[in-house]
Amino acid sequence: MIDFLFSQYKNYPALEIALELTAILFGLFSVWFAKKNNILVFPTGIINTAIYVFLLWKWSLLGDMMINFYYVIMSIYGWYIWTRKKGKVDEFPISKIASSEIKKGMLLFLASIALVISVYIFFDKLTHWTSYIDTFVTGIFFVGMWLMARRKIENWILWIIGDIISIPMYFAKGYTFTSIQYVFFTIIAIYGYLEWKKILQQKTN
Repeated sequence: MIDFLFSQYKNYPALEIALELTAILFGLFSVWFAKKNNILVFPTGIINTAIYVFLLWKWSLLGDMMINFYYVIMSIYGWYIWTRKKGKVDEFPISKIASSEIKKGMLLFLASIALVISVYIFFDKLTHWTSYIDTFVTGIFFVGMWLMARRKIENWILWIIGDIISIPMYFAKGYTFTSIQYVFFTIIAIYGYLEWKKILQQKTN
């Protein structure tokens, strides 16, 4: 069983194994801090995503590489947003998505898919079924990160969907550690949604 899961790492450079495991560790920290509505989600997330930008470029998963580069930028934006206060109250507290944000989210989803498909075609990488799934997941995660930066509870729903799809995708590509990471991401995201929902209900009662 172990050989089946990790045999692809036999010829994998030791440095890249260490980088993947380091990224996974900081990724789990980041999702856990997001669940706790803790601003440390952003610095830990930046470390995770910066490492994955390099690794995903090496693995030719261009859509996901672009996601992680976007995460770095959005983490800086989210870090700033989460520090803003009105007196002692968060200027952007946990809330539900507005109708105007739904439209913006749909546009972001479509634009990100179009962008990633263009990149795959340009580099002649649209040759495997994982590439098509990667473009779809990119759209989901682009919107999910944008909503998380703005503290919208619906971000968790998109993370859960994208994480579930990513589990078999990375396993099929031979990156078992990253696939397992997304199993944990899914579990934490479910609890994150429930915890944010509880906070939101307490505010409205």
